[in-house]
Amino acid sequence: MKNTQFLELEARALLTRLQQVQPFATNMPVVDAATISQPAQRKISRLLLNGRKKLKKKINGFIRVVKSSPDTPVEDLQTAFSILKLRFNQLLDQLDIFADAFTQRSEHEIGLWLAGLDELARDALTLQSELYKVPPLICYLDRGHGAAIRRTRARLPGGTSNPVAVIRVPRERLVGSGIAASLVHEVGHQGAGMLNLIQTMRTSLRAYGFDKRRPWKLFDRWLSEIISDCWGVATLGISATTGLMGVVSLPGYFVFHINPEDPHPFPWIRVMISAQVGKILYPSPQWDKLMDLWLELYPMDNIQPDKREMIDELIRELPAFAHFLVNHRSSEMNGMSFQTLFPIRERQPEKLRILYQKWKRNRKLSFRAQPSLAFAVLGQARADGKLSPETENAWLSRLLRWWAVRRTMI
Repeated sequence: MKNTQFLELEARALLTRLQQVQPFATNMPVVDAATISQPAQRKISRLLLNGRKKLKKKINGFIRVVKSSPDTPVEDLQTAFSILKLRFNQLLDQLDIFADAFTQRSEHEIGLWLAGLDELARDALTLQSELYKVPPLICYLDRGHGAAIRRTRARLPGGTSNPVAVIRVPRERLVGSGIAASLVHEVGHQGAGMLNLIQTMRTSLRAYGFDKRRPWKLFDRWLSEIISDCWGVATLGISATTGLMGVVSLPGYFVFHINPEDPHPFPWIRVMISAQVGKILYPSPQWDKLMDLWLELYPMDNIQPDKREMIDELIRELPAFAHFLVNHRSSEMNGMSFQTLFPIRERQPEKLRILYQKWKRNRKLSFRAQPSLAFAVLGQARADGKLSPETENAWLSRLLRWWAVRRTMI
């Protein structure tokens, strides 16, 4: 066998494997209610099929070169073939990014819950003012206690722009109001990017000279995560903060571990920031009680003096910083303040409590509510000690199933 013939056969073998990259819609047995939304399916299928078409063209071109240019050094041909293999693996990497989101839809019950979470994500990204077009969002489960998002327009392997937002949610949080806190936090990253919030807030911070003081320098560094936490509180109320507490409840060393280079606030102050934002958006004694609980769970008695001094500085500046967050305005928001983008008035604690009492008497009413409102109401009831974890689990499971089914009827 000639060396060039070996490369030709390898390229043809690569073509046969490339043909196996098919749209998920052709090989995923999923009930309608659990499936990925049609806009998301179309965008992902188009991405993969276009990638396959381009790579197929390059492979066929390589084969023609091998056949028609016998004098081309084999070493050069091998280099060209190696690049084709790398591009094939990049296409497979793209496929794998979406594979979990598709394959889990065929799991009994899980598929319906995920479709329901898709609806929660879409609702949480839909603002009262139509400042942008909500992109397709799809959720999938993974191990661990943290969530993550691959935002739209982020770069995929190979440099292609991501057409849909893919949200990883922790399996261990299913099913309870805490999962909404994780999910809406990630939605907040998508929304913040679409509104350019990090840049505009950072510019405002520096224009006022706040960034020259140590606490504000840290707030500036943590801005991305804080904005997403703020998005969660503005959408879900107190359940965003209690859900955050569930995520960051770790041994004390980790809760107070401060890494000045980390873009994430250290867990202890992160909960306090979330609660302070809630205290401004939803004035109520419940926030002071929640802060007192957090202080009881993680007292500062044995904190090193220099670390204690930094924490005290942060706490002193926290009310001013929280006011800055919720009142921030920008041209991307048409001059509106951040807090006016969300249904704050409708989600005050007392209104959520009234709704819960109505829903207790007639649970069917909860199935008419927006997903984010339902999680806010049940999360408030859970925080008030009026809703047991067992009842919450059963109630939310039914709601997730209903939201999944409902979207097939629209």
